[in-house]
Amino acid sequence: MSAMFSQNPVMNGPNYSFSEAPTTANGNFREHRFNPYSDNGGSTLAIAGHDFVVVAGDTRHTSGYSINTRMSPKVFKIGGTTSSQEDARIVLSVVGFMADGEALKDRLDAVCKMYQYRHGKPITVKACAQRLATILYGKRFFPYYSHAILGGLDEDGTGAVYSYDPVGSYEREQCRAGGAAGSLIMPFLDNQVNFKNQFVPGSGEGHALQERKVVPLSRHEVLNLVKDAFDGAVERHIEVGDGLQMMIITKDGVEEILVPLKKD
Repeated sequence: MSAMFSQNPVMNGPNYSFSEAPTTANGNFREHRFNPYSDNGGSTLAIAGHDFVVVAGDTRHTSGYSINTRMSPKVFKIGGTTSSQEDARIVLSVVGFMADGEALKDRLDAVCKMYQYRHGKPITVKACAQRLATILYGKRFFPYYSHAILGGLDEDGTGAVYSYDPVGSYEREQCRAGGAAGSLIMPFLDNQVNFKNQFVPGSGEGHALQERKVVPLSRHEVLNLVKDAFDGAVERHIEVGDGLQMMIITKDGVEEILVPLKKD
């Protein structure tokens, strides 16, 4: 019986020891690695208006150079009381590893539903943003490999957009883009939404130039910007394309629009 637990390789067969790690033919140590993550491509963005929010994402799902599906939504309604989420007022977009994104979406949705049942009122977008940060931070040692953006209307009806890193750090912004083409879309949004590097023509030279006054964009202007942003992204990035899913949050509810993008 003692031979079963013996460390003697003669009596108990070959044993593994970290002091005698397996090596390759040329004498180098063989590396063991477990990587549970994958990047499934796609991009998302959100823009906050005076009394609305637009959250959008493409529908392409990739693994490297392979397209797994052309219809993988990345924008979801959160906290509704029905299976169709028709009464939801908060929208979450996730991009990156879609298995983690789906898990994060389901968990936040469950939290918002429990809040509704316990308190008899919908959760506010500010409270939901804080709760999402807590969920992400609770998984910081094995984080959700996902870039999340939360959108909704705050208590006074103003559009609110919150962006996150994978471990829960977040901030409220006027606009944010993320995902595979985030670095392509964000400079465009900085210029067109945040009015960076926009000056009044003929107002001077060099530092004397007057910056253009920041004015709220209309819903029509924002929708056109979103479409232009993704039209540009699909021309330069193979992991973005197929369809554009847009959700517009207003005091009347959430409207969903789906328009085609390039499929090559």
